Amino acid sequence: MPEADTLSHLPADGSSEELRARVAELEQRVRQAEERRRALLHIMGDLHDSNKRLGEQRKAMLHILKDSHRSNLRLEDSRKAMIHIMGDLRETTAEMERREHELREKQEQLVQAGKLATLGELTTGVAHELNNPLNNIGLFVGNVIDRVEAGEEDLDRIVEDLERVVEQVQKATEIITHLRTFGRAAPVSLEPVAVQEVIDRALSLVQEQLRLRQISITLDFLPESPVVLGNAIQLEQVFINLLTNARDALEMSERKEVHIACSLGEDVVVVFRDTGPGIPDGLEQRIFDPFFTTKDVGSGTGLGLSITYGIVQEHGGEITVENRPGEGAAFTIALPRAHDASGNGR
Repeated sequence: MPEADTLSHLPADGSSEELRARVAELEQRVRQAEERRRALLHIMGDLHDSNKRLGEQRKAMLHILKDSHRSNLRLEDSRKAMIHIMGDLRETTAEMERREHELREKQEQLVQAGKLATLGELTTGVAHELNNPLNNIGLFVGNVIDRVEAGEEDLDRIVEDLERVVEQVQKATEIITHLRTFGRAAPVSLEPVAVQEVIDRALSLVQEQLRLRQISITLDFLPESPVVLGNAIQLEQVFINLLTNARDALEMSERKEVHIACSLGEDVVVVFRDTGPGIPDGLEQRIFDPFFTTKDVGSGTGLGLSITYGIVQEHGGEITVENRPGEGAAFTIALPRAHDASGNGR
């Protein structure tokens, strides 16, 4: 013991002062030892708390690592799912493109079928248009033969008759060329088109049909034809469809007139107005539906106005009908104007 060691060194007859000093020193050392012990206990407590916190942090880290692992697994599953979805999306897109291509082909076939049906309806008028120049050719050639056989020496008259023959041949050639151009299945291409000129060409095919039914045509055209960006053959089919539709509507009318007007604003507006009986009430919204017709069975396919609607839509335009029961119907077509290089409409 320290106390024994200290006391053993005291002189047997040591003074009380020295003894108290030694005792005080001993008490000081005891207090210091107690303070060290308490400090050590405090340090041990802090160390225990630190170890406990480290253990909790380790557990938290392990939990985070497990969550991270599960998140990585979920991300991998999501990546695989995304790859699968992208594959399905590519297949779906390819299928949609294929179906769109098929739909466009079917629409082009439908438009072509409509053109051929229109030509079939106009056979009588076309035959008459060709018959006139052919009869004239026969007449002029007959005159030339007669003069030659008679020994006539007036070459000027013979040449004049032959020139008329050439004119009639050119006229017949123009009619046939027009029919071939209108009837052929040509790829759709857009180019500047003078609308009033296309209407004139449409009238040239239908005018004999209208004349035979005593239908008069009134034109309200602009001094200069407005221009749209479109396909001339398809637009001609639109105008022919509207003319034949008016022709059939006027069959039982007392006053048989078709008025065609062309105006220019933000769009090029063409109006076909007839004096027929109009469209039966409640059917205005259905007349553009495929295969819908108000004609008797066997008198129409119901495709004319449907094809017309589709062509106008493809040209970025609109077609509407104004119905006046007992007074006729008016079809209005609005087509975007073509613009020149400066951006001005024409």
